[in-house]
Amino acid sequence: MSKIQLITGQLGTHLLKQIDSASSICILTSFVMKSGVQYLREALKAAVERGAEIKVCTGDYLFVTQPEALRVLLEIDSRIEVRLWKSNGVSFHPKAYLFQKENQDSLFVGSSNLSRSALSNGVEWSLSVNDEEVFSQGLHLFLETFYSDHTISLNQETLKNYEKSYEKFHITNPNLPQKWTETEEMDLMLLGEVVESSPTAEIIHESSAPYGEIYPRFAQIEALEELNKTMEEDYDKALVVMATGLGKTYLAGFFARNFKRVLFIAHLEEILYQAKKSFQTVMPEESFSIYNGKVKEKHGHTIFASIYTLSTQRHLQAFDPEEFDLIIVDEFHHAAAESYQRVLDYFNPKFLLGITATPDRNDNKDVYAICGGNVAFRIDFLEAIQRNWLAPFKYFGVYDDTDYNQITWLGNRYDEKELLQLQLRDEMAEKVLNAWKDKRKTRTIGFCSSIRQADFLSDFFNQKGYRAISLHSRQKDINRDDAISQLADGALDIIFTVNLFNEGVDIPAVDTLLFVRPTESLTVFTQQIGRGLRLHDSKDHCIIIDLIGNYRNADVKLSLFDTNLNKHKTKIIEPIVPELCEIKLDIQVINLLKEMVKKKQPRRDKLVNDYHILKQELGRRPSYLELHLKGASDSPQYRQEFSSYYGFLEYAKELSERESEIFHRYEPWLVEVEKTGMAKSYKMVVLLAMLERGDDSWFKPITSKEAAPFFHSYLTETEYRKQIDFADKSSKKLWNYDEDAVSKLIATMPMAKWSSSSIGLISYEYDIFKLNFDIKPDDQRILFNMTKDICEYRLHYHFERKGK
Repeated sequence: MSKIQLITGQLGTHLLKQIDSASSICILTSFVMKSGVQYLREALKAAVERGAEIKVCTGDYLFVTQPEALRVLLEIDSRIEVRLWKSNGVSFHPKAYLFQKENQDSLFVGSSNLSRSALSNGVEWSLSVNDEEVFSQGLHLFLETFYSDHTISLNQETLKNYEKSYEKFHITNPNLPQKWTETEEMDLMLLGEVVESSPTAEIIHESSAPYGEIYPRFAQIEALEELNKTMEEDYDKALVVMATGLGKTYLAGFFARNFKRVLFIAHLEEILYQAKKSFQTVMPEESFSIYNGKVKEKHGHTIFASIYTLSTQRHLQAFDPEEFDLIIVDEFHHAAAESYQRVLDYFNPKFLLGITATPDRNDNKDVYAICGGNVAFRIDFLEAIQRNWLAPFKYFGVYDDTDYNQITWLGNRYDEKELLQLQLRDEMAEKVLNAWKDKRKTRTIGFCSSIRQADFLSDFFNQKGYRAISLHSRQKDINRDDAISQLADGALDIIFTVNLFNEGVDIPAVDTLLFVRPTESLTVFTQQIGRGLRLHDSKDHCIIIDLIGNYRNADVKLSLFDTNLNKHKTKIIEPIVPELCEIKLDIQVINLLKEMVKKKQPRRDKLVNDYHILKQELGRRPSYLELHLKGASDSPQYRQEFSSYYGFLEYAKELSERESEIFHRYEPWLVEVEKTGMAKSYKMVVLLAMLERGDDSWFKPITSKEAAPFFHSYLTETEYRKQIDFADKSSKKLWNYDEDAVSKLIATMPMAKWSSSSIGLISYEYDIFKLNFDIKPDDQRILFNMTKDICEYRLHYHFERKGK
């Protein structure tokens, strides 16, 4: 029986009682005050110490949330997860408290934010709901909000940034009550302008599987061969990048037949059901189950689980960490989110497979880190077009004279209110209409930046006699499935949407794509391009109409169409596209892009900026390897520009005073470790053998025989290291350990060669390999850490590069 109780005062006493025995605590409030955190502090501290899972999400709307409150939250316990909703000026007003217990789950929702007055003597109304279905729905929505792209993890770095913004806002807005009131009124006037969140439904319009009979075909055959090779070489994780339309889910199903117990994870619940259907087609003899907000099944060969449900402590611990042989993460470019990290850190599968169409290095470089940089197979939409597996395109770059420089950039998107003021004009809509009607074919998807823009353009097109609708999360006049069927059948000319068609929706008959939004994310742009490239009997190519203005990424987006991108040392304006494809740019577009390339941010500034973005995400200074795997700029650029990673850190004022002193004292050595040539890994393996002796002994001389056991063990413990650096004819003889033979190899190659090339920093005589400089006792630990940081990076980079 469900139970609902109205609470009109002293909500805090109810919350404290729940916290005292809850196994999971989720708090979602529009703002947090220091007094409210202090009110719950001891109870939260006791809860986390007994093992409760605690998540707190609050917002920066109108900068009411106090930095001191966030600081206290961080200080309670590092195990409490705190995320901050970046409102970008759009109202953020939720107030909800969710508690999971063994015998009863409870949801409190109402008017109370996290402040002492709201929880104690303030006039507040709340409802306490004890209903399994309502709680399950509330928890799912909380987790969607908590891990949304609008939120950032709170750490010391992000707190510093919030504090600066908070102080700036309060200085420039001395009359805050008036400012808040005016903003609230504006929110009501512009109701519905919020950028649409992740789509909540998936529609697959196919009467059968993509390739007819169910067996691996085309790209799937090659991908399976590479995955099998990857496993043979002892990799335990890999990423497969396949363009939309090539059957990634079926590939996952074919690969999963090699395993006894499989977990398939996705962020959209509808994708789970579609994937289950595909797996059932591939393995009709097996049974499968769903694990999401409503269904909790754990039987069968494969479990298809919602990331939002699985990432909670209660549901995660319902499984044994060793339960699954294979974990598959769909749309793997989402996997860097903390919800995925929690799940992937918990399980110990024999193999982790990530599948995606769009792991853009600029947007999502950190997904490579999750698979250790191991991309087993890659085929993008350009190569698929060249192989006749996707439809060719004709791209038209149409000049947009909107001045995006006057619109505030908020870190990852333009300010929505300011953007709307320029977009919601008949003059702009007329330009869009003219560009579209001159070039379109029959069935169009129009991608907009907001729901308001989609509604506005839909109304405008209808007024001009065309059949158009807007389709988004707030659309109530038409069912999504019906709308998509009408477009496929030709009853509609165009559907305007925001993010609905980014993932999980296939309408092969679509032959025209219209972009009326600035390209903020190359990943999203690639996903949306894929919507028009499915093969279909009714089309011989897809028309892409893209309005290009002076917005961010305008000068790099065309590189996505370039078949010779890796051969070009500098950016080009008009890319070389596959045969049967065309690129046509207005002359104003060409001139604009040339001007943007000239004004591009200087290289050093970009490297520093990308470094600070990563530091903020991590909440600390990244290691060299983390910079390589997770940073937006390619790591070799740091060495090219600053001679060493620590040279960069000194330039960026990221070293402590003591570290800076040591860097300057031993800079030649650090540069040597960075730049010494490495046709094989041998030099760094010898250095790593020295480092294994600890920070007080690593620099002491070493003989080839002393290094031999570690050297051999390191290069033979994984198949891929053996195959890359220990597989030539002479080295293969050493797969079985022979101390004399391994010692001779070390002596003649890394030790002697490094000695001769190191300009006196290293010597090797009478089988003694040593550093030819003194290290002060007080410097040993810090120099050890710096040296090891560079060594581990170089070894990883070497095997990653050679493996590819």
